[in-house]
Amino acid sequence: MKPVYLDYNGTTPHDPEVIAAMRPYLEEEFGNPSSSHRYAVKPRQALNTARSQVAGLLHCAPEEVVFTSGGTEANNWAIAGTAHALRDRGRHIITSRFEHPAVLNVCAFLEKGGYEVTYLPVGEFGLVNAADVQAALRPDTILITIMHANNEVGTIQPIAEIAAAAKHRGIRVHTDAAQSLGKITVDVNALGIDLLSMAGHKLYAPKGVGALFIRNGVALETFMHGAGQELGRRAGTENVLEIVGLGKACEIAARNLEKNRRHMREMRDRLHAAIAAGVRDVRLNGHPEKRLPNTLSLAFRDLEANRILEAIGLEVAVSAGAACHADSVEVSHVLKAMGVPVEWAKGTLRLTTGRITTAAEIDRAAAIIIEAADKHRKSREVF
Repeated sequence: MKPVYLDYNGTTPHDPEVIAAMRPYLEEEFGNPSSSHRYAVKPRQALNTARSQVAGLLHCAPEEVVFTSGGTEANNWAIAGTAHALRDRGRHIITSRFEHPAVLNVCAFLEKGGYEVTYLPVGEFGLVNAADVQAALRPDTILITIMHANNEVGTIQPIAEIAAAAKHRGIRVHTDAAQSLGKITVDVNALGIDLLSMAGHKLYAPKGVGALFIRNGVALETFMHGAGQELGRRAGTENVLEIVGLGKACEIAARNLEKNRRHMREMRDRLHAAIAAGVRDVRLNGHPEKRLPNTLSLAFRDLEANRILEAIGLEVAVSAGAACHADSVEVSHVLKAMGVPVEWAKGTLRLTTGRITTAAEIDRAAAIIIEAADKHRKSREVF
């Protein structure tokens, strides 16, 4: 039997409809969409269709969507592009302590160039307090970048409230929505944001493709220099094959959002209930309610996540929140930011369900994890 896959926040398999949509651009329609001859027609039409499909999921205009090589590029462009475009207005950026490295490392890089970054704390549930954002605003603040939902614990941030406070001061707001798209409603107008990053491989599309929403009127410093592709905003011949896949994935996500959200939550809660009933000293990391419907971060007290992974790795695919070594424990920056005690953090597993996860898989995975945790605890008690 194949291992049960419960790492959907890490990456997702390709949806069959996505593969079918991509196939002509792998086998036949190889033309460059920027060319003037007939071979360019269908690839160019495919780009336009994909842009509209992405816009449909985000509730924005197609011309506000620019394709990138993934979420990391989109984050880099949104943050560094804003910093350079608005450097004459100020050099202060606000973010949180438990953003993805594709945000934190960009901010750290900008600090080397003279920008100042305020790293906001998060509470025990991993929730940024909008009042803390408000208190951190300065006359020279040019950008707030807070993720829509956290990749490890799933906590959903109050982006609309944060953006409303920023709007009155003319401060730009960016959100990394790689994890939330396809799981909860993401409406750029309801959120009130200026920039949004997305990654295809979190959405049942291929790796190596993503997009950046850039609200009309928002100026960004050019990130990729070259010819005039992507509405003159990002140079480089478009990755038509994968852009088509991203577009189809967005269409599917919009079409089946409520159905998929309900199913992922049911599978997540079934898994949580089974493990909680079968293992002692286990607790949830993250907000119990304001959380992605598929995300379950569980901490096993005084156990080591890597030992559990070793025991279940051939049968269940999950991620760890800490790495334990002979003389040290490396806890993820997310759990550190939340103040999770080390005796809990070192035994944290991230289990994330998908829209094709079955109840049989959940029951099998729960039994395997319960057995592994029980054996690990007994072995510790012996020594």
